[in-house]
Amino acid sequence: MFKKFAFLAICSILAPCFAHAACSRANLTRCLDSVCAINISTNPAARCQYCGTADAGTPTNTGIKSVSAVGTSTKFLVPDKELQGAPTDPGQRYVWATNQCVKRVNGCSPDDVSSAYDKLIEQSCTAAGINAQMSTLTAQISKSKTKRTCSDEISTCVQADKNCHIDFSGCGDDTTFTRIFSACATNDTGCDEYTTDIRNELVANRTSINLGKTSIMESIVKSYQDARENKLNSMRKICNNNAGRESCIAMICEQRMPNKCATESSNEKSMAADLCKFYDMACATLK
Repeated sequence: MFKKFAFLAICSILAPCFAHAACSRANLTRCLDSVCAINISTNPAARCQYCGTADAGTPTNTGIKSVSAVGTSTKFLVPDKELQGAPTDPGQRYVWATNQCVKRVNGCSPDDVSSAYDKLIEQSCTAAGINAQMSTLTAQISKSKTKRTCSDEISTCVQADKNCHIDFSGCGDDTTFTRIFSACATNDTGCDEYTTDIRNELVANRTSINLGKTSIMESIVKSYQDARENKLNSMRKICNNNAGRESCIAMICEQRMPNKCATESSNEKSMAADLCKFYDMACATLK
């Protein structure tokens, strides 16, 4: 997590790295905390957020204050004025804190910083992970949805063109409908308490649409049947007492024959009867 080569670079700048005095780990930790543990009492993830990793998130506390200097010498602490120039990137801030503290605490080196402080940062990062999980849970709770919202979202998914279609024609069987509904309900988070009611509503809607389609089809079939029946009845009337044939002969005599079939001796009426003979054949099929 932390780059030892950065410490070696600091060593080369601050050489010699080791002073004759022994390093006070307590004072070194106090110094590092003044940079990396701001508001640690209310934010256990502070060390990780300030000097660990950006993945731990941004420190949430306002009114930033460094650790209390009560009972300790302020010479080991980085003052607030200098903190204003500290890097905000956690990795760079850790290197900056190391540079500041090995100058303030005699006998300490970057290796002492790593030995004294890395474990504390790791513990803080564990706390940051817990905080992150709680934040996620809180966010999920805050995003709870109403039944109307869930119904709209799941219905839109189920009746999409790639799924059941608006008229449920893509879900003709119950197995397909159940599979698509389950997928849509699973992908729509925050709606678990409403899914049973929403499924029942969609099933009722699907049944109503299917009944409507059946009714329309039956109506169309009946209209064709009625049309055929009316046409057949009309044909029967035409064939009754050869009414249709006689009407045909009268029309041809009137419109096509020179003498209008008035003379019995002429063959005009016979010719007209031949032309209207198709009525005899047509009517024969109705008997």
